[in-house]
Amino acid sequence: MTLEDRIDSLRRTQLFGNASAQALMLLATHAVERRLHQGEILFVSGDPARGLYVVVSGSLRAFRESEEGREQTIHLERAGATFAEVPVFDDGPYPSTVVAEEESVILFLAKEDVRHCLVQSPEAALAALGVLAARLRKVALLLEQLSLQDVTQRLAAMLIEEAASHGKVEDGASFSLPDSHQRIAARLGSVREVVSRTLHRLVKEQIIAIHGHRIIVLNVAGLQAKAKIDSAKPFSS
Repeated sequence: MTLEDRIDSLRRTQLFGNASAQALMLLATHAVERRLHQGEILFVSGDPARGLYVVVSGSLRAFRESEEGREQTIHLERAGATFAEVPVFDDGPYPSTVVAEEESVILFLAKEDVRHCLVQSPEAALAALGVLAARLRKVALLLEQLSLQDVTQRLAAMLIEEAASHGKVEDGASFSLPDSHQRIAARLGSVREVVSRTLHRLVKEQIIAIHGHRIIVLNVAGLQAKAKIDSAKPFSS
């Protein structure tokens, strides 16, 4: 990547989008480019954290793993996102393991450079607070879902979210499953067998249809009822 490409990649993130040209130049000059193969681990939970990462292309998944080997997906990020912001501020280790879900290109930024940028650019510092606040909200929502919702409710909500991300949520809406049943289970805090059974139950009840990896929503109202979502609440992509 050229220096200009790195600056453009940084500018497309929420964290550095409002940083000064001087700050972006400094970060881009010191940024280290890295290419990851699908399935390659970027870092493991508990590893010493030296800085954060910017996703230039591809997608990466952050997860935690229990002693029994069961995974819980924390979040999935694509181009324009950043990873491992928290350790930049608390000097702790990486809080989760991150793996490349596909061929990906990332930029590494040392925590000293990031902190210097935030000190020099108040706009970027405010953006950093926004990123951390959004992370906190996501974790709080995930905790609520795992604690208070059953698998059917979580799966139905995920299907509605995926439908919304591909267009309008309505009868006949169609989209591809984002992951394998195993990965969906990790995302929902369940196991593959339970996810498969729940999907088949939704098919049997004629709420959705499945053709290969593609989902077709047959009954939006029914899916919203399973997710316990107000049918009057609008969804957008």
